[in-house]
Amino acid sequence: MTTNLLDFDLDGLAAFCEQLGEKRFRATQLFRWIHQRGASDFAQMSDLAKSLREKLEGCAHVAALPVISEHVSSDGTIKWLFDVGDGNAVESVFIPEDDRGTLCISSQAGCAVGCRFCSTGHQGFSRNLTSGEIVAQLWFAEHTLRTRLRSQDRVISNVVMMGMGEPLQNYSALVPALRTMLDDHGYGLSRRRVTVSTSGVVPMMDRLSQDCAVALAVSLHAPNDALRDQLVPLNRKYPLSELISACVRYLDHAPRDFITFEYCMLDGVNDQPQHARQLIELVQPRGAAGVRCKFNLIPFNPFPASGLHRSSAQQVAVFAKLLSDAGIVTTVRKTRGDDIDAACGQLAGDVKDRTRAVERMARQRTIVLKPVA
Repeated sequence: MTTNLLDFDLDGLAAFCEQLGEKRFRATQLFRWIHQRGASDFAQMSDLAKSLREKLEGCAHVAALPVISEHVSSDGTIKWLFDVGDGNAVESVFIPEDDRGTLCISSQAGCAVGCRFCSTGHQGFSRNLTSGEIVAQLWFAEHTLRTRLRSQDRVISNVVMMGMGEPLQNYSALVPALRTMLDDHGYGLSRRRVTVSTSGVVPMMDRLSQDCAVALAVSLHAPNDALRDQLVPLNRKYPLSELISACVRYLDHAPRDFITFEYCMLDGVNDQPQHARQLIELVQPRGAAGVRCKFNLIPFNPFPASGLHRSSAQQVAVFAKLLSDAGIVTTVRKTRGDDIDAACGQLAGDVKDRTRAVERMARQRTIVLKPVA
């Protein structure tokens, strides 16, 4: 079996080439061909020595993920479903804006966290993706879109690890993938424009700050432990006090001077004025420095299995004003791609559940969520 070179960051590719008796500059040339030019045929890599190309033909390949389907939203959002084998499929979403192009990437086939409001969690969990499977989503999207636009200019300026899965529970594959995205010989993305979203895996947040500090988004969704335990089960292991402390520590290394808190607005559950006041106290405690942050209020995208409902626009506006009046930067996220189930919390793919999460989530649906003051 040959090696998929998408699995390697530049250091990994240099080590691979060294095993072939080649120097590091050859790895750099190869890395550029793969990621900057989107080449998969070694014969096309004209500035590589013929002897190296012949070696690579026998032991390596560059393989994208097979595309099962593509859907294009009325707002220009594109969703791809990729086959990752053994009955599993993952989704990636491209979101075009006037000033940027954002790709939302998956890190796992399914998700084991099981957040109550997330469609992915209701599908269960199968396995972690490899570094190559993570990078392949960017490789395919970037070079496919360039071809369609007949352009050599970069199309994707921002990457968010907000697709299927909890990225920090797949840490060993995540970091090499991030390094490939950031490398000037690869995609050359800014650390400020690559965001890892986590539900709060505290030890891995600390490791990421040391190994590959990129922008950080935290899926908060509740202002107190009692409610967050119901919405984000990981909170039972890493409660809010530990999570907020980890956010403060991360800021010492982060490329941005704030943490983004994602907050899904659930009607009658976490959207009341007392919840906004609790959030203010959480991030701006009296007599303490608090955590520099901004809030993204996310309209909930309903799906039948959740048993939850979207907060009204009026309720979201009241909630946002309370946070803004307290001096917290607050935005209400626009819903993009909801007509093709590509909006936040809607990515489900097709997962062979190995954790019986579907059964657990079914039991959760019998519990009626009520606000916890």
